[in-house]
Amino acid sequence: MVLTVADLVEHAVDLVPDRVALVFGGRRLTYAQFDARANQLAHHLARHGVGPGDHVALYASNTLEAAETMFAVTKLRAVVINVNFRSTENELRYVLRDSDAVALVYQRGLAGNVAAVRADCPDLKHVVEFQGAPPGISAPGTVDGAADYEEALAAESPDRDFPERDPHDLFIIYTGGTTGRPKGVMWHHEDIWRVLGGGVDFMTGEPIQDEWEQARSGVGGAVVRLVSAPLIHGAAQWTLYGALFTGGTVVLMPKFDAHEVWRAITDEGVNVIAIVGDAMARPLLEAYREGPPDGGKPYDPSSLLAVSSTAALMSPSVKHEYLDTFPNVFLTEAVGSSETGFSGIGAISKDNIEPRGPRVNSSRETIVIDEYNQKIEPGSGQVGRLARGGYLPQGYYKDPEKTAALFAEVDGKRYTVPGDFAIPEADGTFLLLGRGNTCINTGGEKVFPEEVEGALKAHPDVYDALVVGIPDERLGWKVGAIVQWRENARPDAATLDSAGRVELAGYKMPRAYWWVDQMPRLATGKADYTGARRHTEDHPPSQELPVTAGH
Repeated sequence: MVLTVADLVEHAVDLVPDRVALVFGGRRLTYAQFDARANQLAHHLARHGVGPGDHVALYASNTLEAAETMFAVTKLRAVVINVNFRSTENELRYVLRDSDAVALVYQRGLAGNVAAVRADCPDLKHVVEFQGAPPGISAPGTVDGAADYEEALAAESPDRDFPERDPHDLFIIYTGGTTGRPKGVMWHHEDIWRVLGGGVDFMTGEPIQDEWEQARSGVGGAVVRLVSAPLIHGAAQWTLYGALFTGGTVVLMPKFDAHEVWRAITDEGVNVIAIVGDAMARPLLEAYREGPPDGGKPYDPSSLLAVSSTAALMSPSVKHEYLDTFPNVFLTEAVGSSETGFSGIGAISKDNIEPRGPRVNSSRETIVIDEYNQKIEPGSGQVGRLARGGYLPQGYYKDPEKTAALFAEVDGKRYTVPGDFAIPEADGTFLLLGRGNTCINTGGEKVFPEEVEGALKAHPDVYDALVVGIPDERLGWKVGAIVQWRENARPDAATLDSAGRVELAGYKMPRAYWWVDQMPRLATGKADYTGARRHTEDHPPSQELPVTAGH
C-alpha cells in the first residue's frame, strides 16, 4: 500500500470527482477542481526546484489556496511547514530558518513580514503570493520576485503525473509554541495517518488494511464537516485530511466567529464540527441563544450530528450546557498531541462528566507510567505520565536532545511521553489532568491548572479563566488566575474562592487574580500560558486573597 496524504486524497478524487470538496465563503471546489489546481501548483513548485524531502512553508490563514498548497506539496513528496499567520518578523524568521524552508507560499497581506526576513533565510529560493490577508492582520509590503499564485497555476498542466510516493515520506507539524518556541514534530506519512487520519479506527482500535477503504466509505454520500480552527494547527489539518480521505465536504472558516459558524451550519447543512475546548464552545452556545444579530434566518442545528472537542479541554459546566441545549447531538472529547497523535476519546453524557478533567477511553497503545518509566496499575489511583506506543513520530526536527527526552522504554517497548499527566482507571479509561509543564507545585502539593479553570468557569459570571503559577516566598509557588468576566458582572475574588472550594481543596484555589477584557489565547484557541504568565509579571493583581493554613 502507498499510504501518503496525497494518495489517500487522490483516491477520493477518483471515486467522487464531481462532489464538492471545499467550501470557503462563496467559493466552492469539486474534488476534480481541487486536484487539478493542486497539480498545477505542484508542477510550478517543481519547476522552481522543489523536490522530494524539501520543505515548503505555508504562511496564511484558512483559505482554499492554503488547502491547495498543503495538497500540492505532498504530491511532490515534499514537506509542508505550517507557519502561524500571527507570527511577527522574528517569529517568521525563526521558523523559516529552523525548518530549512526552500519555498514559501503566503497571503499578500503578509508580504511586509516576508520581505523583511527573506534576506536572512538563504535557503529560501522561491516565494509564491496569493490574494487576501488573515482577518484583522496586515503587514503590507512588496516581495521582489514573488510569483503570483493564479498566474503560476495558469501556466502549468493540471495533469496528475507524479512519481510513486513512499509511506515513509516525511510529514512535519510545528507545535504551536504554547510554552516556548515552536518545534517541528517529524512523522512518516503512514504513521501519522494511522494515529490521526483514521488509519486505525478511533473507536475500535482496528487498523485499516486497504488504502481505498476510506474513500469507498464515502461514495454513498458526503458528510459535511466544518473546520473553524486555523490549519496552522495539527488537529485542524487532520480534521481536513480525514474528511477528504472519505470524500466528505469541508467548510473552511477564515477565522472563528461563532455567529458565522452558525450561519454556515444552517446554510451548508453541516453534520460535524470540530472545536477547541471552551474557547469555541462557550461563544457558540451564546451565539446560538442570541440568534442572528441582523435578524436574519434563524439558526438551524437540525443537520448537526456531532460536536468533537480536541486540543483543549471543555469545562464540566460547558458540557452540561451543551447536552441541555443540543440533546440529540453526539458530544465527544478527544485527547492527543502533535507528538502522540490520537491517545483516547470519550463520549460525553450527563452521568459521566468528571469535575477534575476529561475521562476518555484510551487507545490500545496508551498507558500511564511513573517517574521510573514503570507502568501504573489501572485502578491504583496513582498519577503518572501518559505514554503512547505503536505508531510513533521520528522526533523533533534538528533537536536530538528534545527528541531523546520525548521517548521512554517500558518493558522493552518504545513509547512517546509528551508530558501529559493522567490517572489510569480500573475500567480501562483514564482521567486526564493536564500538561506537566503547566503543573504548579505549591507548598509541596501539585495543582493542575485545567482542574482549577473548570471550577472557576462553573461560576455563572465567569466567561473564561486561565491558571498559572506565581512565585511565592513561603510556598515556592502559589496559584494565580486570569479571569474574563461576563458583561455586567461584578468581579469579586472572595465569591470565586468560596464557590470553588465546594469542588476543590483549598490549596488549589487561586490566591491572586487578574481581571482582563480579553483572555490570552493562541490563534488555535489553545490556552496561551506563556502570555498569561507574562501578563501576571507585567501587571499588579486586580485582587489578592491571604494565604492561610492549608491555603
